[in-house]
Amino acid sequence: MNLPEELKYTEEHEWIKVDGNIATIGITDFAQGELGDIVYIEIDSIGNELNVSEIFGTVEAVKTVSDLFMPIKGTVLEINSNIESTPEIVNEDPYDKGWIIKIEISENRDIENLLSADDYRKMIDN
Repeated sequence: MNLPEELKYTEEHEWIKVDGNIATIGITDFAQGELGDIVYIEIDSIGNELNVSEIFGTVEAVKTVSDLFMPIKGTVLEINSNIESTPEIVNEDPYDKGWIIKIEISENRDIENLLSADDYRKMIDN
């Protein structure tokens, strides 16, 4: 399983990459594997400021539908346009081409509460 060391992770299986005051968010390789074939992703939170753990969208897979949760407080700036027409890209490349949203970070201190790759690996191994 692929877990890039430079990313941070949540217990709800989102990953986050911070670049200044902008963060890119997606779901982990583990999460996409558990969901199975992703057929649709709905994001209706563009322009909204959301708090930690608020739902910013849903992922629909053949097996189930799963909510997407904000890892940190921020305003949704952008949705990956590629996932609208080809949601399966999240299965194929969850950390690069399959990112889901970009946000402007409101609370940097929230980042301290996220998991490292090692912490996330330990969590999913249990």
